[in-house]
Amino acid sequence: MEDFSKSKPNIETKAVLLSTACFPSIQYLSKLLQYNEVYIDQYENFNKQSYRNRYLILSANGPESMVVPVIKGRGKKIKIKDLQIAYDTHWQRNHWRTLFSAYNNSPYFEYYKDDIFFIFEKRHQFLLEMNLQIHQALCNLLDIKYNLQLTTGFQEFPANGDNLREAFSPKIHKNREDAGFFPQKYTQVFSEKLEFVPNLSVLDLLFNEGPN
Repeated sequence: MEDFSKSKPNIETKAVLLSTACFPSIQYLSKLLQYNEVYIDQYENFNKQSYRNRYLILSANGPESMVVPVIKGRGKKIKIKDLQIAYDTHWQRNHWRTLFSAYNNSPYFEYYKDDIFFIFEKRHQFLLEMNLQIHQALCNLLDIKYNLQLTTGFQEFPANGDNLREAFSPKIHKNREDAGFFPQKYTQVFSEKLEFVPNLSVLDLLFNEGPN
């Protein structure tokens, strides 16, 4: 199972600045345990092709990127707090069907599915609003203290903190080296046919490992 606990010395005394994330990665969630103060930047401009509106799961064909469509406008820079979700496609239904297909046979999908499904039932207007509700639900399920705070201005957070807004990316070459994260192998649904894939959405860990 992924090791949430290891970290750099004295990291727990610092604050961290993160971007918002949709069904965040295991690495991202580990920062909620490694830092006492966690800030989400609600004033940054939306950055496409990031975890802000996408998450990675493991399907029968390998890692699959799940994207929440957003209304970006034309040539405009939109602050995350103002970014609206698009509903011109049935993305909620499609996401849930894909999750069901990928994890229905996992050990803990039946146990946790109702705690996750409600996210796909509600039509949130704003991406940040939905992501915060996802964070709170996951923290409750993983017994992580929910300590997220929203910034009151662009990059306004304690001066001694770490800025990790751009540290985690679906594009591997853009990920920063992280001395506080040590992926550990666990059994995934398709482990008989696929090699282990680390640091997917925490949904993968939850459905496969449950309370472990």
